[in-house]
Amino acid sequence: MDKYSDLAVSEMRRTGIPASITLAQGMLESDYGRSRLATEANNHFGIKCHNNWKGATIKHHDDKRNECFRKYRKPEESYYDHSDFLTSASRYGSLFELKETDYKGWARGLKKAGYATNPDYANMLIRKIEEYELWRYDDSKESAGKPVPGSDRVAITAPVTVVEGIPDTSLKQPSDNFVVTGRVSRIKENNRIQYIVVIDGDTRESIEKNFNLLKWELPRYNELGNNFDLFPGQILYFQPKRDRAEPGKEVHIAVKGDTMYSISQKYGVRLKKLYEMNRMTGGQEPAEGDKIWLRSMKPVN
Repeated sequence: MDKYSDLAVSEMRRTGIPASITLAQGMLESDYGRSRLATEANNHFGIKCHNNWKGATIKHHDDKRNECFRKYRKPEESYYDHSDFLTSASRYGSLFELKETDYKGWARGLKKAGYATNPDYANMLIRKIEEYELWRYDDSKESAGKPVPGSDRVAITAPVTVVEGIPDTSLKQPSDNFVVTGRVSRIKENNRIQYIVVIDGDTRESIEKNFNLLKWELPRYNELGNNFDLFPGQILYFQPKRDRAEPGKEVHIAVKGDTMYSISQKYGVRLKKLYEMNRMTGGQEPAEGDKIWLRSMKPVN
């Protein structure tokens, strides 16, 4: 627990997943780091390969014989992947409407969404959290600004600014509101997702280096190809986008030049989900004046 508590808190700040949930799941899934998956594959969360996994693998008997599980170079990678797995899968999307301190809601939501087949899984997590007082980490400032153990990532704890509107990605010049110098001070927040706005002089390599990002993170989180171009005013998210916009932002009225992608970036909503909510097929674009639904399905006429 002590070994990974700083990392769990850092991931909570990065993704919104309660540190208590991360720690309790790590304990349960890895048998306190003693399971075969943990010792031989550094997989502390029992994450299976699924179709999109391109990394190393290990075969392990679980619900079925010889199932494919992800294998990592070090345990810390499994913590990052656990966070990204939960934030990118739509079935867990409703959990991010809960407060970070609502560990009981998170535990029950994980079970309901099918994270584990054990019918008592939610209660097992809650008991671990309360037995070891893991809930303390959900409001912890202990690791503020400390390097994450075993990596070069830093817990970002500077205050972020929640903005009412983000400049469209089609802008050619960044708004003055967003041109802020300094590494951490450039990070803003929209829909509970951290992002920056590209400024003159930025390159993909400099952004990845300055913000301790892996090469796959920018294209995946921003739904871009691997060889994407940068331009001033462009929004770049550092975390997965969500399945719907934040409360209070129900619809967007399309203006000239809007695309589904620019709207997706503006509100921090996954492009595929945006198409689904608006009953549109991939590649369709809105006309000027169209209502684009951001939090629920477009009503059927």
